[in-house]
Amino acid sequence: MGMYFNKFRKFGVASASAFALMATAPITFAETVLPGDGVSVSIAQPNDDTGWIMSAVYAQLLEELGYDVAEPVTLDVPVAYVSVSQGDMDLYPDGWFPLHNTYVDQPGFAATPTGYVVEKGALQGYLVDKASAEKFDIKTLDDFKRPEVREAFDRNGDGLADMTACPPGWGCELMIQFHMDAFDLREAINPIKAGYSASMADTIAAFEQGQPILFYTWTPNWTVDALKPGEDVVWIQTPEVALPEEQAHLVEFATVEGVEGCVAEPCQLGWPVNDIRPVANDAFLEANPAAKVLLEEASIPLDFIFAQNAAMRNGEDSAEDLKRQASEWIEANRKTVDGWLDAARSVVE
Repeated sequence: MGMYFNKFRKFGVASASAFALMATAPITFAETVLPGDGVSVSIAQPNDDTGWIMSAVYAQLLEELGYDVAEPVTLDVPVAYVSVSQGDMDLYPDGWFPLHNTYVDQPGFAATPTGYVVEKGALQGYLVDKASAEKFDIKTLDDFKRPEVREAFDRNGDGLADMTACPPGWGCELMIQFHMDAFDLREAINPIKAGYSASMADTIAAFEQGQPILFYTWTPNWTVDALKPGEDVVWIQTPEVALPEEQAHLVEFATVEGVEGCVAEPCQLGWPVNDIRPVANDAFLEANPAAKVLLEEASIPLDFIFAQNAAMRNGEDSAEDLKRQASEWIEANRKTVDGWLDAARSVVE
């Protein structure tokens, strides 16, 4: 006993203080355990890259809660929803509602829209190059029933105006098909359903060559940076608001005030303004209340998504670029982000 006492005397007061700190170490360790420690998270993202920044931001936020987040997996939109419902993937950050109601309303669907990336900020509709809109006095899709307009926009010689549309299976493809029937446009417009990014690249090239262009797009999207509404192109209207039965209650949201570059004010886009929402597997949400609160609290401004999409269009499009862009935005908004993270941590304390 005396030997151990003498050792303490040799090390002095500093050693005694260190010993006291060691005695409290387990409490400090417990306080540093994060809610996501030991939990792996998988994220699905769409095969259109305009929403990939959302995956990058949510991945880093989840990592700050201790979750082990795998690299996002790119899937066709319908497949992404099935994968999240079945638990093969945990999270799909780029849900569009009501556009994607057709997926989540399926019997037995086991995932839930949780929180908002952007609330009531996602526009959709049809655009025409400004020069042609003025030359042919194009105001609505009905104007493409006029022979001279069809001929001007017919790039493949089939007698129909070519419109860059959406690939099969996308929610927008289903809505465009609905509009083609509702407005009797089958003999006027040919919706091109190839890969969207490649089709839009062709459309932009045609515009740069002075050819008339007609295309569908949405915001946020790099297309409205490459072809600026009000300068290069204009939003045109639908002849009336016609929506599928499941969206009939959203009629009032299909006419929007203050749409820059629209041919009319307010602008009858014919598409309800959408919410962009994360969709998470139900079992994952139940097992991870901190992640659920994070999804409920977090959001991403449209201005940032626009800017990131523009940077991606200009070559900053690698996986590392997206991670850096997400990290820079998080750090620039650290006070707000920390508020979300604190709320998420508090549910498991």
